Amino acid sequence: MEPSQPANDLAATLDGGRVALGVLDNTYSPTLVEFYGELGVDFVWVDLEHGGPDPWDATRIEHLLRAAERTGISLLVRLPDTDPTLVRKALDLGVRNVFLPRVEAAADVRDAVRSARFRYDGDSGDRGLASPRASRWGLTDEYVATEDSTTLVGVTVETEAAIERLDDILAVPELGFVFIGPFDLSVSLGHPGEIDHPTVQEAVETIRSKAVDAGVPVGGLGFGMDDVNDKAANGYQILNLGSTTGALEQTVTDWFDAYDHGGA
Repeated sequence: MEPSQPANDLAATLDGGRVALGVLDNTYSPTLVEFYGELGVDFVWVDLEHGGPDPWDATRIEHLLRAAERTGISLLVRLPDTDPTLVRKALDLGVRNVFLPRVEAAADVRDAVRSARFRYDGDSGDRGLASPRASRWGLTDEYVATEDSTTLVGVTVETEAAIERLDDILAVPELGFVFIGPFDLSVSLGHPGEIDHPTVQEAVETIRSKAVDAGVPVGGLGFGMDDVNDKAANGYQILNLGSTTGALEQTVTDWFDAYDHGGA
């Protein structure tokens, strides 16, 4: 019996118009990736831009993938650069969903998406055809067709320059999704950390509305469950609920707040 590739449930969720809920695991722990899968989370965000293992460290990435595959959870991996070589490397390891940081030009996005395809936009793609882990070392059937139809390459829109070129970026064929980055966007717009500033909020809404109109799934950060519910009702399909360290901070702080100091 031929081995099969893991299904890409995140891609299926977006394609079906549904919402995926995830958590940023900023401990980069296979145990926690596996545990989040047991809890029923849709995806774990692994951010290689602001921390984590070197993106070339195949062994550490593979451990995270094995944990995800065991419990049927999707990894959403943000790469530290738009370099197509990084895209190809991640996908050959078995990552099915990647997104790029700080994109500012449609040509760079197109090159990255092409690097994830064997066939692209009616022409040849730029992905290498070998026998990597993604193909179960050459043992799977229909590898080329399956990878091309289920692999997602998205972008983070988080700079003023990206907003100015947003129409061209959204028009890139087979763009998987747009993830809105309000914090870096606040820096780019001259209001660092002020994500509620009217200028920042206007930019966020511009990205959201244009992506929805273009039929490109939108992702973003949830700031509490009321915000998550509002965003889910307003066109967002990828929503990050929080982080591992954030959840631990909240829990431990609540414990300390509830401690009565022995009645003293």
